[in-house]
Amino acid sequence: MSDIFFILGRTIIFYALIIIIFRAMGKREIGELSILDLVVYIMIAEMAVLAIEKPKQNLLYTIVPMLFLMSIQITFAFISLKSKKFRDIVEGKPTVIINNGKIDEEEMRKQRYNFDDLLLQLREKNIKNIADVEFAILETSGKLSVFEKEKNRSGITIPLIIDGQIQERNLERIEKNLLWFRRELKKLGYKDVKNISFCSYQDGEFFIDVKGNE
Repeated sequence: MSDIFFILGRTIIFYALIIIIFRAMGKREIGELSILDLVVYIMIAEMAVLAIEKPKQNLLYTIVPMLFLMSIQITFAFISLKSKKFRDIVEGKPTVIINNGKIDEEEMRKQRYNFDDLLLQLREKNIKNIADVEFAILETSGKLSVFEKEKNRSGITIPLIIDGQIQERNLERIEKNLLWFRRELKKLGYKDVKNISFCSYQDGEFFIDVKGNE
């Protein structure tokens, strides 16, 4: 009987610890978790289960690795906020699967994403006809963001600068080049791209957010 209470006590300890760890790592919906998030969460949960199954094992042998994983995840999250390149490496980039109504088979192959996957996710969005789709973007979480033609007569928002870095592939998507982009920014009074935290382009208009209080 005492063993049962001992196991229940360990269960409560790890339950509380996991809640604290997951809260410390930030609030994100399950569908928005990156691959790295998912791996860390699974590892932490698995460690807790093994510790409960082995009541004779010292708690520190499990708690220390769990806290170490938490610190790694928090560190990576902080670096991701500061570095777009690091974020792309760890979490990947959104992929345009359907662009202006045209399916990009090459991008689908790169993502190992097939037509069955596409049709399944479109059905989940209640899209009956693929011809109704103007844009479909495969997010880093694996979710598919869909913009229908009849519901989206205006253009899609295209990020052109993220964290002070020009997104040249997105410039190609709107059939513009760096020279044009820099010229337009200068007209608006922005000479240094590095001072811009975010810039998007939609329907011929720019949205620009500068870093800090500039």
